[in-house]
Amino acid sequence: MISQQQKKLRAAVVGATGYTGSEMVRILSRHPHVDIEVITSERCAGESFADVHPHFQGIAEHRLESADDLLSHEIDVAFLALPHGVSMDFVKRFSDAPFRIVDLSGDYRLSSPTVYGEWYGKEHIDPKGFEGAVYGLPEVHRGDIVQSRLVANPGCYPTCSILGALPLLEAELIDPAQVIVDAKSGITGAGIKPKPTTHYPTVSDNFRAYGLKTHRHTIEIEEQLAARGASPGAVQFTPHLLPVDRGILATVYTTPRGTIGEGQLQDAYASHYADEPFVRLRNEPPTLKDVRGSNYCDIFVTIDERTQRIITLSAIDNLVKGAAGQAVQNMNIMFGLPETYGLTHVPMNP
Repeated sequence: MISQQQKKLRAAVVGATGYTGSEMVRILSRHPHVDIEVITSERCAGESFADVHPHFQGIAEHRLESADDLLSHEIDVAFLALPHGVSMDFVKRFSDAPFRIVDLSGDYRLSSPTVYGEWYGKEHIDPKGFEGAVYGLPEVHRGDIVQSRLVANPGCYPTCSILGALPLLEAELIDPAQVIVDAKSGITGAGIKPKPTTHYPTVSDNFRAYGLKTHRHTIEIEEQLAARGASPGAVQFTPHLLPVDRGILATVYTTPRGTIGEGQLQDAYASHYADEPFVRLRNEPPTLKDVRGSNYCDIFVTIDERTQRIITLSAIDNLVKGAAGQAVQNMNIMFGLPETYGLTHVPMNP
């Protein structure tokens, strides 16, 4: 633990040339208790961070270094903004290092290396790392995050979906085998590297579903909800790509156990999230711009009396609460800092 009177935390952002790494630097640069000690990039080592991301000119102009040089710096926490399958190599290599790690990839989010291999199509090289890894959704695992040296930051779709469905499962108000998640994400969720499916002519004025039945976030949502519900249940998850730059809106459909009224639903969510600083319960369906650039998750819940189906809408910024903001929230918890430090950004609308 570190007190507010002690020296600032020294942070490393590993792999900072993508969207998530850039967002990490944006948030950490305004954190009152953090100094960014080092930013790494294998591809752009030696260049200025502000040359790679010009909007940081005069704000963060660190010379980018190789991750191999990390131990030459004194750091307290390393944020891994690395691709899936790459983070595990870093975690294994630095397992005895003195700093704590928040990994923003999917390499340690699942229950075992075997499950990881089934959904990611790649053998996990660090099975031992799973033993101490904690799934970093603060609203669920806050107590475990405090002591962890390796936090697996949740995926953006799972964050939005889990927070939307969780109060219903924990209150045993729904059938856990009947959870349907229909989610839409902005293009930054696909990463900074260009692909045919994320090319501007493909995305602009277009809308498509992808990863039907096999998207790797399905098992992440499923495992976390199963651990909190009355019994395990398969989740039907379908992601879609929106022609916008950032944000996720998830619509979660669930089937109630018996008759449930609007008041009972509102009470369940209000009770569950009463002390959560970044979950806002809305009186109307949220939009992407309601949370843009912020660490908030906005939730609206209602029941369709005609179909007797509960409809929950959950909105986040995929780069903040879905990635970098949540990583900073986890860091605050790990080091005993106020959880909202560095994260009180007001959403940008319009």
